[in-house]
Amino acid sequence: MVNFPVLIHTKLYSPRKQIQVYYPVIYGLSNRTIEQKINRDIRLALERLLQDRGSNREDLQEMIGYFEIKTNERHILSLSLNVYSYTGGAHGTTVIHSLTFDITTGKKYALRDLFKPNSNYVVPISQLIQEQIKERKLPVIEPFKSIKPNQAYYIADKSLVIYFQLYELVPYAYGFPYFPISIYQIQDLIEEEGPLGKMLG
Repeated sequence: MVNFPVLIHTKLYSPRKQIQVYYPVIYGLSNRTIEQKINRDIRLALERLLQDRGSNREDLQEMIGYFEIKTNERHILSLSLNVYSYTGGAHGTTVIHSLTFDITTGKKYALRDLFKPNSNYVVPISQLIQEQIKERKLPVIEPFKSIKPNQAYYIADKSLVIYFQLYELVPYAYGFPYFPISIYQIQDLIEEEGPLGKMLG
């Protein structure tokens, strides 16, 4: 069976001139119910993100949104929604929210869903990130101890990419800290039927 990438159309959301947000709409799935569910999940996540960033605020001067497709293969779709907003001051802020789906079932995966039950994935992933922080000599705002069980992530090729928001781990000037982890480093923890398991196949 050939696993084709899902087809993606770009739509613009612009309820007023200050807001220009581009977001993905998938199409062409044989199961329309699953297609609609995935599109609804993307839209709801985007709506929450825009509200959190002040899309309804009167002092909003600019809001720009776009998306990036990180993985679109082997029935796995992993993407990031990026929203920049500016309400005055020295500079605006950007927030990233990522989503990962199995396009055959419509299931949306949190970080914990990628791993075997009781695998205690938080500890080894935190250790790998700690090593990268030291190797890259990142000036953390506070000593890094551990990721959250629901830490933000996306899947890119054969890597699990853990990331943090601006100001969450390092100073603003360093941007978003991304920590790519080869799936082969955590192979024993991976749920075989989940997205990372399919990347291993």
